[in-house]
Amino acid sequence: RQELHKTEKVSLLCGLLRQSPPGEFDEVVRDLSALVQDDKLVRQEAARVGACHNKNNFTPVQINGHTVLLTHYNDLGGNRFFDPQDKFSFEFDHLRGVTSKPQLHGVMLDEGELWREALHKGLKAYMSCHFPVGNCCVFKKSLGKRQMFVACIEAHQYQPSNHWNSLWKSDWTFALTPFTTQVTGIFLLQIHYFKDSNLHVTVSKSMSETLNVIDQRQFATDFVKFVKAEDTKFHIAILENVQALSDDIWGKNLRRKLPVTRTFMNWNKLLN
Repeated sequence: RQELHKTEKVSLLCGLLRQSPPGEFDEVVRDLSALVQDDKLVRQEAARVGACHNKNNFTPVQINGHTVLLTHYNDLGGNRFFDPQDKFSFEFDHLRGVTSKPQLHGVMLDEGELWREALHKGLKAYMSCHFPVGNCCVFKKSLGKRQMFVACIEAHQYQPSNHWNSLWKSDWTFALTPFTTQVTGIFLLQIHYFKDSNLHVTVSKSMSETLNVIDQRQFATDFVKFVKAEDTKFHIAILENVQALSDDIWGKNLRRKLPVTRTFMNWNKLLN
């Protein structure tokens, strides 16, 4: 055995940390600390990669009694994030998972902000009706004279005691333009099952649609209807594909075929 150089260790650490399934980042950090035997180095890289992990997965955090999503769209730099609803910013420790140092963040109450609030209200009502657990945020960005909006949805079920974790997320981008606007959406579903196996499932889909823009109430209603329709299509397509995985397909594609008896091997019993 030969000791790796620090640059090689960092490269391997970051590669493994980036592969952490949603909801399992802390477990990967603990395992790497035990393997590398260099807690300082692991924590240093985990803090850096953890920031990307949280923003990529729209990690929800609780602050002042409500939920805010950590995303690239409300990242202010220096581990500070902006809450578009309560109009304040806060600092987030990606290793400890705690918020701190909240402060007011001035936002101009212009027409764009009124549109953003109408969209958030409609999307939140939809989430409360159709997601057992889920969170959403709507962000406003200015690109020159154009105002862009990004609506983010996150829903997860982390059940490590049952050996599975899953994340559903989507983001929807469009500009505030008169009469019509092009809405672009991206779905991502990730599932990790790890009881007597290590099964990762990742499904993604993008779509685009033109919606009419007349007033705030009309557009918020039409936007939520569009999101609901696309959510339903994506959900049904996933269920149909899962059902289409016959026993024959599973048997041919699994790296190690299941026993003919269709029961789990008790390897410990065999060894003893």
